[in-house]
Amino acid sequence: MERFFRSLKSEWVPTTGYSSFNEAQAAITQYIVGYYSQHRPHQHNGGLPPNKAEAKYDLVSNTVARFT
Repeated sequence: MERFFRSLKSEWVPTTGYSSFNEAQAAITQYIVGYYSQHRPHQHNGGLPPNKAEAKYDLVSNTVARFT
């Protein structure tokens, strides 16, 4: 978890900070949903972003039951 916050602070949060809580909330949500999970490669996932690694896992895993 510490690594996530280090990445957030070094890659996304401006050095001057945010001017309001709402601005910070919107920017950090965009980082998590739009960049960190969709595009940022993760070494633990073999260089894949979390969403792509999860989709790959779903394809190769043996599902016991699927809910639709």
